Amino acid sequence: MSGFVEKPEPVEVPGLTHLHTGKVRDLYRNAAGDLVMVASDRMSAYDWVLPTEIPDKGRVLTQLSLWWFEQLSDLAPHHVLSTDVPAGAPADWAGRTLVCKSLRMVPVECVARGYLAGSGLVEYRRSRTVCGLPLPEGLTDGSELPTPIFTPATKAAVGDHDENVSYEEVAGQVGADVAGRLREATLALYSRARDIARERGLILADTKFEFGFDGQALTLADEVLTPDSSRFWPADQWEPGRPQPSFDKQFVRDWLTSPASAWDRTGELPPPALPQEIVERTRAKYIEAYERLTGVSWS
Repeated sequence: MSGFVEKPEPVEVPGLTHLHTGKVRDLYRNAAGDLVMVASDRMSAYDWVLPTEIPDKGRVLTQLSLWWFEQLSDLAPHHVLSTDVPAGAPADWAGRTLVCKSLRMVPVECVARGYLAGSGLVEYRRSRTVCGLPLPEGLTDGSELPTPIFTPATKAAVGDHDENVSYEEVAGQVGADVAGRLREATLALYSRARDIARERGLILADTKFEFGFDGQALTLADEVLTPDSSRFWPADQWEPGRPQPSFDKQFVRDWLTSPASAWDRTGELPPPALPQEIVERTRAKYIEAYERLTGVSWS
């Protein structure tokens, strides 16, 4: 089993129609037909949305995405129209709300990898490939790849795994022209972001982008280059051959799989509430990622 431990009821706001409750974001449509995305403080791990929230997480994700949209705007247009909180919405929506263009979304997670980790490492150990792309012998956990690669995945519903697929499968699904544009844009965006992160003492190991079409324009959507969608590692601690320290939910994952949680990942019961120490350490990591990338103090 997986999914929400406690699925929240959507907030009702005059003039907004609730469309979807995701792992982190709630999606609405306003009277003008624009999408309103609200990033919650929900935390997901191991395909569960946990019962414990991480304070400020939604604001960090939103503000960091806005910063990245600006850094990448010459490479790809984005979907953000404004950050205005709709009239009648809760005050807590401030700083976590994006009003966005309604796009024709491409049903593909566009993943770029510059280093070997996660599901890519699992496949490499099995077949010396990632998404069917052959890689050299001798790579290990955390190794830098000879060149960044495009490794797409199918989008999954809440509680399900995204599934890595080959480039040929993407081309068969969306057409060769769109697949080529997705690959080109993904690798260009990754390369720019990798270089920006490197200047700030961080390694961008991998990341995922989502795209949609605004007319004929391929447009960047959803969140961008946050600790939820990317692996950032401190460059001064990078050591291939072992798992790298990261700026994400690793404290949560480690606690859930430790004896302290008494939770069986393979069982039927949902994960327990997080202890306060894990909440505080995870919040601090998200804020540190924001501050190191943007150079702006979180307040």
